[in-house]
Order: sequence, then structure tokens, then C-alpha cells
Amino acid sequence: MTEQRRIIKEVIMQSPEHMTADTIYTKARQAMPNIAVGTVYRNLGLLVDSGEIRRIVVPDAPHRYDKNTHPHEHLLCAQCGEMVDIEAGDLISHLTSICGMKVLSYDLAVVGICSQCAE
Repeated sequence: MTEQRRIIKEVIMQSPEHMTADTIYTKARQAMPNIAVGTVYRNLGLLVDSGEIRRIVVPDAPHRYDKNTHPHEHLLCAQCGEMVDIEAGDLISHLTSICGMKVLSYDLAVVGICSQCAE
């Protein structure tokens, strides 16, 4: 593993957040000031492809990256951008039984307004 990839992975693993590539780039620059944004994007792709991290695709927003690679879902606040993990396994099981399809993978992000923004 290259030093750049190690730093990028470390940034992701140490954060409780689901960060965008730009946020990861900003944090990685603290450890390696000369790292290029293209290097971050390229290494994020490699980490996703190898199954070490997960890419979360959100419509009309930058992708987020998650250290939790196990199947789970997300809640996303449309106002502040906070994203949290949720477990909705019963929902997936229910959908599977309705359509009779074996689910191989899925991405589910429920968009709403968090309690802090709703106040």
C-alpha cells in the first residue's frame, strides 16, 4: 500500500463521519501537504474496488465514503448534510420477499431533515 493510500484510508477510518472526497483531501493534506486531489480520487476508487471502504451515491450531491462495508442504510439531512448509519434489515427482507429476488447489493439513503435543523 502506498503512503498516500495509507493516509487516505487512515483519514476515513479515524472519522465518525461519511466524508466527501474533498473533505478527505483536506484532512489528508494535514498529514501530507503535497498530496494531489487527483491522487485522493484515484485512491478512493481503488479502496472502493478492493472492498476496504464503501462509496455512498447520493443524488445531486457529492459521493460520500464509509468505513463500514457491511450492508446498512443511511439517513441524510437535506439541510446540514449530516449522514448517519441505520440498520433496516427487516425492510430489505420484506422487499426481497415481495419481489422474490435475491439481493446481491444495494444502496439506500433516506433523505430528510434532522431534528436540529427542524427546530
